[in-house]
Amino acid sequence: MASSGIPSTGSGSGSFWTAKQNKDFGNALAVFDKDTANRWDNVAKDIGEKTQRKSRKEVKKHYEILVEDIMLIEPRQVPMPNFRKNK
Repeated sequence: MASSGIPSTGSGSGSFWTAKQNKDFGNALAVFDKDTANRWDNVAKDIGEKTQRKSRKEVKKHYEILVEDIMLIEPRQVPMPNFRKNK
C-alpha cells in the first residue's frame, strides 16, 4: 500500500512528507514552542521513524512554508474551495 504524503519544497529524500510525518510535525510543534531551546532539533527527532527522520534544516523549512501558507489563507488571499453539497 502506497503512503500518501505532501510534497515540500526542496530536493532529495527530504522533500516528501508522509501524512504521519506531518502529524508528528504538528504534534512536535505543540510540544516544542518558539521558546524551547534547540526547538528544530527536538522537532526533527520527533518526526517519523528513525529511518525516515527529517533534518533540522528540513523541519525549519517546512515550518516556514506552513507560516507562508497561513499568511495567505488568513487574509483570504487563497480562495476557499467550492465544495458541492450532496443532495
